[in-house]
Amino acid sequence: MATVEIVSFGFGHAGAPAAHLVLDLREHFRDPHVDPRMRELTGFDRLVRRTVLHTSGVRRLLRASTRQVQAFVAGPSGGRIVVAPGCAGGRHRSVVVAEQLARRLRRRGHEVTVEHRDIRLPVIDR
Repeated sequence: MATVEIVSFGFGHAGAPAAHLVLDLREHFRDPHVDPRMRELTGFDRLVRRTVLHTSGVRRLLRASTRQVQAFVAGPSGGRIVVAPGCAGGRHRSVVVAEQLARRLRRRGHEVTVEHRDIRLPVIDR
């Protein structure tokens, strides 16, 4: 199996990392940041995780992304595959999607590493 690296990030802090697959979560999925109760939380907090996973389309995106990674793995070169889910600040949606995608891929036998590039950076004022 290929090694999969997942790097969550926030577009508001810096550009997307070099990746084979970039998932831009900013416009199509509800942002927990707009709820003051969740603004300072991260994707590791239960409330944020539940909110993101109950957003219409997120689970479908996770299934499709899992299939895309498996298509890369099936290619002739295999090797390392980098996936970069990004949201505005890199604290909420991108973290949840990264962790859930890693979980799905590990269940399919892939070696997966996860890095949350911007999770410790300040919340972006919007």
